[in-house]
Amino acid sequence: MSLEEKINNDIKAAMMAKEKVRLEALRAIKSVILLAKTEKGHAETLAEDTEMKILQKQVKQRKESAEIYKQQNRPELAEKELAEAAVIEEYLPKMLSDAELTVELKKIIEQVGAKAPSDMGKVMGVASKALAGKADGKAISEKVKSLLA
Repeated sequence: MSLEEKINNDIKAAMMAKEKVRLEALRAIKSVILLAKTEKGHAETLAEDTEMKILQKQVKQRKESAEIYKQQNRPELAEKELAEAAVIEEYLPKMLSDAELTVELKKIIEQVGAKAPSDMGKVMGVASKALAGKADGKAISEKVKSLLA
C-alpha cells in the first residue's frame, strides 16, 4: 500500500472516529503530496524517498511553528502544532538514537577515510544519503563535527 493510499484510509478512519487534530494533520499531508505529484516534471507516483522528505519537512515546519507560538506565549497553538507533528511522525521510519547515529557515522568516516575536520564534506555527502529519513541533517552535521574534531 502506498503512502497516499494509507493516508486516504486513515483520513476516513479519523473522520469516523471524529479525531479533529489527526484529521487536520492527515489532510495537510494529503494536500502536500498532491501538490508534489502535480508539480512540473514529477511522475504520477512519488518515490519513497521523496515522500519521506515531504513528511520530514512537514514535521519540521510544525515544530518550528510550535517554538514560535511558545515564544509568543500561545501555548494552545503550540500544542496543536506539536500534536499534528506527532501524527505525521507516525508515517516516518524510526529515527536513530544518538548512540546508533554515532555508530553509523563512525562506519561512514572509516569507509570514506576521513581524518580531519576538512574532510567533513566527504563524510556529509555519504552520510546524508545513507541516513536519509533515519536522522535529521542538523544532528548528522553536529555529530560529524564532533567525531572529526
